[in-house]
Amino acid sequence: MTAMPDLSATELLAAYRTGELSPVEVTEAVLERIHRYDPEINAFCLVDPEWSLAAARASAERWRRGEPAGLLDGVPVSIKDVLLTRGRPTLRGSRTIDPGQEWPDDAPSVARLHEHGAVPIGKTTTPEFAWKGVTDSPLYGVTRNPWDPSRTPGGSSGGASAAVAAGMGPLALGTDAGGSVRIPAAFTGIFALKPTYGRIAHFPASPFGTLAHVGPMTWTVEDAALLMDAVCGFDSRDWSALAPPAAPFAGLAGDVAGLRVAYSPTLGFASVDPEIAALVAAAVETFAELGAKVEEVDPGFADPVEEFEVLWFAGAAKVVEHLTEEQRAGLDPGLREICEQGARYSAVDYLTATARRMELGRLMGRFHEDYDLLLTPTMPIPAFEAGRESPGGGRWTGWTPFTYPFNMTQQPAASVPCGLTAAGLPAGLQVVGPRHADAAVLDACLAYERARPWQSRRPPLVG
Repeated sequence: MTAMPDLSATELLAAYRTGELSPVEVTEAVLERIHRYDPEINAFCLVDPEWSLAAARASAERWRRGEPAGLLDGVPVSIKDVLLTRGRPTLRGSRTIDPGQEWPDDAPSVARLHEHGAVPIGKTTTPEFAWKGVTDSPLYGVTRNPWDPSRTPGGSSGGASAAVAAGMGPLALGTDAGGSVRIPAAFTGIFALKPTYGRIAHFPASPFGTLAHVGPMTWTVEDAALLMDAVCGFDSRDWSALAPPAAPFAGLAGDVAGLRVAYSPTLGFASVDPEIAALVAAAVETFAELGAKVEEVDPGFADPVEEFEVLWFAGAAKVVEHLTEEQRAGLDPGLREICEQGARYSAVDYLTATARRMELGRLMGRFHEDYDLLLTPTMPIPAFEAGRESPGGGRWTGWTPFTYPFNMTQQPAASVPCGLTAAGLPAGLQVVGPRHADAAVLDACLAYERARPWQSRRPPLVG
């Protein structure tokens, strides 16, 4: 029998419905797995068993009465430590935030979790102020990949992805302003979706502006669709939040037959590890086998890394502008460097980068008039040594060429597991759709999941 922590959210809900399992015993099993394995992985920065078990007991009573509270009643979920959580500190991996202050608010997505009866398991680690594509911080140290603890899980939602991969709860909330749910999903072999910007309300507003998305990180595509249905919706605190979706995401058909699918192995400018390239090409072939009309074609834009870095580094400078010189001296050294660089940009520099961003969005809008989806690698390399920003020096943007362009365009983009390298490290296929086509992206990923299921494969550490 599958161990309780390895069950998906949809499987848990089915077991609650029949009385086969109780939210209390499931929560206890997840907490036990965290106790056993997280000292090596360091996915969590806050775990409060009494908090979790109180929510689980309340859920069990609702199920006993036949009155579940919502779509996620009793399902364990973790929350990235950049999302406000009422009554619990949100320290964002930084020593500069006072944990003893009042914490009166839930972020919109966290509030929706409570409304739908989810069981909060804890807060997951992030690099300081979520600034880079790996997960280590001055406050919480290095987070490690369950597939190989000597390697990084990626970031900045690396704690969330490591937790889901290791069976420390089937659902997690992450954020993505340059790849931060998709990078770690690819490195740890889970599913993640960066929805269309505004699809999940975000408060307080990110200092990285409209690059930043909240997104689900899950063990299965079906679970991500379920989580989307729970957390999407309008919140007046987010001036850019979209209206609720017209139809639920759960219950999608999982059909790509007849879709016009573009496959770009390099986006026209990226270098890709041969093993990763082969795994992604095989995944693309599966789409053709499922009836999609696949064509190898690049979208036709140059690498926008310089413009992205203007937007990103300026946002980082905004994050720390209120800090004293003494506090700045204690920041992650790489963060301190990009903040200094970001503070030197002019308003004209920022507006020039914004204009390039708008042109990129126009180009991709035109591209999707001809193609329903775009497939690329999620990451060009497998996970590398933990505790480093980059495998060979330089900024994290140097090894993430497939992710940040689609934060600039605000399109939905998902990472789907597509196999393991010879060293046993996961690879990810990125599925990108036009703005507002979140359901189409999920549907295509569901079709691939059913054709090439990965759910029975856990990292050796916990398997």
